[in-house]
Amino acid sequence: MGGSGGGGECITRSSHVMEGGGSLESYRYFLSRRTVLQMLNDRGYAVPNSELTRSLTEFRFTFGDKCDLESLRLCLPLRSNPSKKMLVVYLGTEEIRTQAIRGLYGQILNKEALHGLILILQSNMNTFARKEVLKFPFKVEIFYITDLLVNVTKHILQPKHEVLSAGERDKLMKKYKIEGKQVTILVKQ
Repeated sequence: MGGSGGGGECITRSSHVMEGGGSLESYRYFLSRRTVLQMLNDRGYAVPNSELTRSLTEFRFTFGDKCDLESLRLCLPLRSNPSKKMLVVYLGTEEIRTQAIRGLYGQILNKEALHGLILILQSNMNTFARKEVLKFPFKVEIFYITDLLVNVTKHILQPKHEVLSAGERDKLMKKYKIEGKQVTILVKQ
């Protein structure tokens, strides 16, 4: 896979695309969905291990080579508070307009209580639709599918981030002679 430390093949020429005679489209959905699942798992949502370890072949067997966007939807509970759920929705390839956002809101309004929504776009969302998203009663995150093809947090060049204790923070700040307002350092509670 490209983006995993240099020398990788371009996604359009990757041997994974043609695995089992599949399409580039299904490969993009596979990669983006895997990244979203990893992201939600890292954020503390209850992602089944079978979803995290699903291969491209298994993905294509389950969702087909021409994926139905509705079947890619996910609704996962927070491990620490199962009443808080995150919904993931893939939107189509046409420009996203206000009517589409209102329709989505109408679909999810009477469903389970949501804590958040992740929209995965394959095309642009116009200004009016973006304003409509702001009316949702919970946080809505918007990602373009192309930004999810590689999980940057799992990239070989991404430094490991750690939460420090108050003592570790003070030691680090003293070592580098920095003040609290110069850097954001999270401290364990």
